Amino acid sequence: MIERQVYRMLKAGSINDLRLQTEALEDPNADEVCVRVKAIGLNFADIFALQGLYSATPKGPFIPGLEFSGEVLAIGESVTEWKLGDRVMGVTKFGGYTSHINIDHRYIIPLPDNWTYEEGAGFLVQGLTAYYALTTLGNLQPNMAVLIHSAAGGVGILANRICKKFGAYTIGTVGRAGKVDFLRKEEAYDAIILRDGDFYEKLIDKLHGRPLCLIMECIGGKILKQGWKALAPMGRMVVYGNASFTSHGAKPNYPKLIWKWLKRPKIDPLRLPTENKSLMGFNLIYLYEQTEMMHRLLAGLMQLQLRPQHVGHVFPFEQMHEAIRLFQQGKTVGKVVVTVRE
Repeated sequence: MIERQVYRMLKAGSINDLRLQTEALEDPNADEVCVRVKAIGLNFADIFALQGLYSATPKGPFIPGLEFSGEVLAIGESVTEWKLGDRVMGVTKFGGYTSHINIDHRYIIPLPDNWTYEEGAGFLVQGLTAYYALTTLGNLQPNMAVLIHSAAGGVGILANRICKKFGAYTIGTVGRAGKVDFLRKEEAYDAIILRDGDFYEKLIDKLHGRPLCLIMECIGGKILKQGWKALAPMGRMVVYGNASFTSHGAKPNYPKLIWKWLKRPKIDPLRLPTENKSLMGFNLIYLYEQTEMMHRLLAGLMQLQLRPQHVGHVFPFEQMHEAIRLFQQGKTVGKVVVTVRE
């Protein structure tokens, strides 16, 4: 048994209730490994879970966090494919905000030799999100025009790189002007749009007559509505998030959320056959429950040999709250990662 440091919530509701504490960790079960965590990746799902807005959030006390990297510290008696000291990256259905974690051996994979722990902690959740949305749901094909929102974020960056492996034409959108410069220097988007009052006109212009075949939608509100309007017949919109519902405070702003809920775009399913468009959505937690499918997707993703995730911001474990606050504000580029010292 070892002592570990964890950030734990007694119940979802306010980020201010996230507390760092020390607790004992039992030896791993027969089919588990214990990983000494080196780095933790932050995700928007963490924010929604902390504020009680994520349907998959556990009832009562829980440890947030969906992805991590580290080294194998102990091995259950039934585990044969791992050895002590192996560098790994993994996903978990909550529990990632910790210095040590016991996890089923199926939910870790080798960390590539030339990747840092920070890069490993920022890859799996957003890589799986992008790959599943684009290939399984989006039927990504060469020469497709693909619209990628939050293009400077972790999912957006990896989605663009995946699209380029398939030979697609990509249009990225961002909400802040400074991120345009970052993308022009660091990522090979074919076009970049700053989302503002002229978004629809800019989108049509950047398509240069191409049909818009696929949208990676994570914004919601007017942007979703305008994207749907621009989507070509036979096109697909894949919804995997809704950043417009994100709160910058510790607690949700419920009056504002209710107003946005009432004003949200409404797409009539009876009109879908006439418009000849598809609207799809998914929750990555579902993949966690489908282990064989997850590994098939991971195999396809790793075969693409993408560059490691762009890590834009790194915080020490003791500054978890500062990392979350920056992440909430939408000012980050790439992945926000928290590192754990021994």
